[in-house]
Amino acid sequence: MPVISSTKDVDTLTMTFVAEFEATVEKVWEVWADPRKLERWWGPPTWPATFERYEFEPGGQARYYMTGPDGTKARGWWTITAIEAPHRLEFDDGFADENSEPVDPKDATHGTVTIEAAGGRTRMTTVSTFTSAEQLERMAEMGMEEGMREAQSQIDKLLTA
Repeated sequence: MPVISSTKDVDTLTMTFVAEFEATVEKVWEVWADPRKLERWWGPPTWPATFERYEFEPGGQARYYMTGPDGTKARGWWTITAIEAPHRLEFDDGFADENSEPVDPKDATHGTVTIEAAGGRTRMTTVSTFTSAEQLERMAEMGMEEGMREAQSQIDKLLTA
């Protein structure tokens, strides 16, 4: 499994995932930059994602939904806040309504993805920063840690394709 660690830290209001892959930095970057690749792993295997909008640039908007086993759609949004290709991506991430618009932008988390060479492999560190301990605990109770581990475990298949 590519995820080598996941850490929930209430003191820093973060959840951090570290994964390593047998691929170049550029190839790992593509799983974020290409929405068709992104939707093949963003979300656990039983909740695949579909990106309806994906503007991969600072200030760009993304709108997506994940479809559950019973057909339920959980919608989300991103606002991309920074891109330093192929090493860093930052975005705000939140829940969306049935029209794919943000439910409460103040309840968003902030994601920071760092991709770097690591001894012949590539290390991807994903940090979600929360606005409060309550928000962190709510997301943890919703299964975010397990879901992200399962989601990132799907990336290996994309890198060998």
